[in-house]
Amino acid sequence: MNLLNGEGKMNLHTHTCYCDGKDEPEALVKQAIALGFSVLGFSGHEYTAFDTEFCMSREGTQKYREEIGRLKEKYKDRIRICLGIEREYFGEGDDYPYDYVIGSLHYVKKDGVYLSVDNTAEIMLDNVEKYFAGDFRAYVELYYETEADVAKKTGADIIGHFDLITKFNEGGRYFDEDARWYKKAALAALAKAAENRPVFEINTGAMARGYRSRPYPAPFILEEIRRLGCPLILSSDCHDRAFLDYGFAEAASL
Repeated sequence: MNLLNGEGKMNLHTHTCYCDGKDEPEALVKQAIALGFSVLGFSGHEYTAFDTEFCMSREGTQKYREEIGRLKEKYKDRIRICLGIEREYFGEGDDYPYDYVIGSLHYVKKDGVYLSVDNTAEIMLDNVEKYFAGDFRAYVELYYETEADVAKKTGADIIGHFDLITKFNEGGRYFDEDARWYKKAALAALAKAAENRPVFEINTGAMARGYRSRPYPAPFILEEIRRLGCPLILSSDCHDRAFLDYGFAEAASL
């Protein structure tokens, strides 16, 4: 993936109506041009058989590829458009030659059941009570044990929202993000995920949707990413064209 040098303003984490996004792809292209973007990358949620509510269907995936290809050609003189995919850790994957892959973890697997970590706070609470006897530490540690292998499992060029497990934890509502055990779990996962020096995103998506007051990942994780020598990019994890560059000015300072 050679998208990181001298490309100007960009967002590579963009969802459309082919999965759980609001907009048609072309509407997002027009918004990107209006905002002065040089690059817009689409990253639809790849098909996952066990949970089809948020991802693209198999048929929709083919239509998505065709539509982004059409837009690449139509707007080639105005903006660089890239065809990417957001690949779920527990997904099946395929060999299609996407321009890049975002590797993400949206679930933990416990007792053979896939448990969403970012659907709603109510679902999360129910899952922690039912499968972890209310033990948030066990829940979080399982997330990071799995996250450690996300780059290897998905073949990711970019690691998506590394600490997504904090989505509903604003102000330490459910667990202490400053606790020694929490930082140990996160940094151990990061050390393994960063072995081949993938790109990590500073992701403002939870801010745009009102869940968090800061982007993913936390400052202590960003500091370690920098120490490990991994590149960083800004990402809005856009699901609505109104928020295509949401929080970029603030996140850029990180």
